[in-house]
Amino acid sequence: MQAVFLDRDGVINQNRADHVKCWAEFEFLPGAVEAIVRLSQSGIRIFVVTNQAIVNRGMVSPETVDNINRWMMRDIAARGGRIEAVAYCPHRPEERCYCRKPQPGLLLQLAGGHGVHLPHSVLIGDALSDLQAGAAVGCRTVLVLTGRGPNQLAHAQAARLDGLAVAPDLGAAVEMLLGPRAEVA
Repeated sequence: MQAVFLDRDGVINQNRADHVKCWAEFEFLPGAVEAIVRLSQSGIRIFVVTNQAIVNRGMVSPETVDNINRWMMRDIAARGGRIEAVAYCPHRPEERCYCRKPQPGLLLQLAGGHGVHLPHSVLIGDALSDLQAGAAVGCRTVLVLTGRGPNQLAHAQAARLDGLAVAPDLGAAVEMLLGPRAEVA
């Protein structure tokens, strides 16, 4: 496995109904930092891909989102982990851009800029749109049951989408990837 792409809200930090609008509202999910540290120590490159329509909705500036992401990366680095880069889509769904997941634009942008071979990579997210973006570029995918995950799993089951790799949280997903009987890697 060359790289892991992580969704942010609902995978790394608590997903808020009113959105994460400042660093004070950013709350790491239990075990998320430790999971990222474990990936980092295993030599796996880590990237974050996140939809942040709050920018084009006028709720926060791009600089605010950049600052939140910078603080997240610094906090993780201080604990021994490393996120190589964060890419986000500022567009609202109705803008129909190529970077908003489920479209693969963010993944293609990071892969091209960082020399990542996507079919040798994994995307971990809490929404079917995350998994659709990953599948569109040949990534293996894992749905975590944090954030929107439980609701999204119910939708997948109702649509009879079989074969989803599912983990309770980011720590369990990393265990799936790196553990003795790696199921996804």
